[in-house]
Amino acid sequence: MSKPTSIRFDEVLLARLRRRAQATTGANTSALAQRLVDEGLRMADHPGILFKDGPTGRRAALAYGPDVWEIVKFLREIDERGPEALNAAADVFAVDVNRITAAVNYYGDYREEVDSEIEAAEDASLRAERAWRVQQRLIA
Repeated sequence: MSKPTSIRFDEVLLARLRRRAQATTGANTSALAQRLVDEGLRMADHPGILFKDGPTGRRAALAYGPDVWEIVKFLREIDERGPEALNAAADVFAVDVNRITAAVNYYGDYREEVDSEIEAAEDASLRAERAWRVQQRLIA
């Protein structure tokens, strides 16, 4: 449940926030401000993590790298554990092992969110495969 609070914004900043809220489908100024504060705090708590938009909505990702859910999914699927797993992920995603560790630490704090993103990606993959199979039967 949210609680009201009073925040004073510089006029220029408030105008930018309102413009961005209007440009964002379905977002009002308060909702956008709350999302940006939440994301900003998460990024401050987890250096190297940022948020980006995509087909499944906004999600946590490494700066100039893969989404957190992609790293977690990879780590679940490999045989390696411990530092070897982190190194394997760093090799596969072509990023420094410290960035993989940042994703793992983020997952530790937001497990349910990341697990939901993995589930959504797996569902989308299954739907795409079913559609491909139907298409192949139709054109074969």
